[in-house]
Amino acid sequence: MREGTSLTATVGQLEASRCGPQYLTSGNRLARNTLWNLIGNIAPMLVAIFCIPVLVKALGTNRFGILTLVWALIGYTTVFDFGLGRALTQLVATRLGTDEQQDVPDLVWTSQLMMLFLGFVGTAVLGLLSRWLARHVLHVPVGLEGETTRSLYLLAFSIPVVISTAGLRGLLEAHQQFGVTNALRLPTAVFTFVGPLLVLPFSNSLAPVVAILLGGRLLAWVAHLLYCAKIVPELRHRIAWRRDAIRPLIQFGGWMTVSNVVGPLMVILDRFVIAALLSVAAVAYYATSFDILTKLWLVPAALLGVMFPAFSMTFVQDRGRTAVLYGRSVKFLLLILFPVVLFIIVMAKNGLRVWLGPEFAEHSTRVLQWLAAGMFINCLAQVPFALVQGIGRPDLTAKLHLIELPGYLLALWWLSRTHGIEGAAIAWTARAFIDAFALFAMSRRFLPHGTHLSPQISVVLIMSLVVLTLAAQVQNVIFKGIFLLLTILIFVLATWFVVFSPEERRLTQAFL
Repeated sequence: MREGTSLTATVGQLEASRCGPQYLTSGNRLARNTLWNLIGNIAPMLVAIFCIPVLVKALGTNRFGILTLVWALIGYTTVFDFGLGRALTQLVATRLGTDEQQDVPDLVWTSQLMMLFLGFVGTAVLGLLSRWLARHVLHVPVGLEGETTRSLYLLAFSIPVVISTAGLRGLLEAHQQFGVTNALRLPTAVFTFVGPLLVLPFSNSLAPVVAILLGGRLLAWVAHLLYCAKIVPELRHRIAWRRDAIRPLIQFGGWMTVSNVVGPLMVILDRFVIAALLSVAAVAYYATSFDILTKLWLVPAALLGVMFPAFSMTFVQDRGRTAVLYGRSVKFLLLILFPVVLFIIVMAKNGLRVWLGPEFAEHSTRVLQWLAAGMFINCLAQVPFALVQGIGRPDLTAKLHLIELPGYLLALWWLSRTHGIEGAAIAWTARAFIDAFALFAMSRRFLPHGTHLSPQISVVLIMSLVVLTLAAQVQNVIFKGIFLLLTILIFVLATWFVVFSPEERRLTQAFL
């Protein structure tokens, strides 16, 4: 009997350890989860490359244009959750960090009921506006008004499903189940492009296309719900509503919503200012460069989707561990992104000339170089941004964005008038640097003294910015090649002997 009891206790301890902060935030697990996120972000893009030409040919330009709006609206419907999904991730991760998980099921159900309510409000709003949107806002051809209206009605019914799924995904992410979330998200994302192809043999109408997309989202919601019940079995027992959980969810989610609205606004405002002050052609020269560089965001998005709950979990238990994860995140992004950004800045003019022609290269080269430098520092700033929000202070990032917005608008307007699209790029890059400086200074307050960033990383970061500035001055193609070769060689040597710790060198050797 004693042997059986001992075996049961051992198994229980093993299961507990696999849910503990040390296991959930181990380096190998975080690295594997980051890789999962990268695959989940990139794979649907590859599928889209093959599916979109077929859809354009089969549906026609007008119907495909409306379908792209449907895809965009499906993505943006998560705004109706008002940050509750992210709030749930932070609160559950904090509970896991303090090993106080008894109220997690109540938190989950309370947030889910709130999100479903908000989703049905979104359904009512979009349903009431569907006919008006189709006729007066989207200006679709008269023959497509009926199809578009029916498609928007169907899309409205998907809002509660999409929002609820985001909340369930937040629960899985808090438990570092990124292999599962990407295994569920990847088929859903792929189905977004493949699903319409399945309808084409029977119809080229938009309503069946949107209906099959809705069916795919519904299946994804069921799969998320079932796996959440497996991770937190107590969810099966009852649907709970906790009034005392409403305030922290709304408080965190409300500040998250401010950042989620103001942040993207500062990303797209430059295009409207350029169109108003300059021309639509100038928007094309500017936006093309910007859209190329936004693909760099996939790297910090993959990493910090994993680090957000890890910061929440470790901060309440071991801030030293939080500092280690923070420093390694900055180091990882710096080492990955610097060579890419360096290549973009050095080869900007040549690349644009080959890809889009000499006229584009003439107008967009400096824009691309300025924005590349800004995007580099902006990607690094995602680490302190995730830290500050992950430890439960989204109010600080939201207030920072609100403070930045009027100053950025003023600089954007003035520089665009005086220096054209290069001035707009300078304004965006300057804001990115100010934002990064403020976020790094802000995060310093919450980490143990002397653990913010190592001197080596700080020196490498400063030297990287100096090198990127020099890279924009190189003109001759031969000199560009020599500059790239020497800089990358020095960068690799500095990384190996200065930036990497002995442990990281051993891990790299073992991996190679």
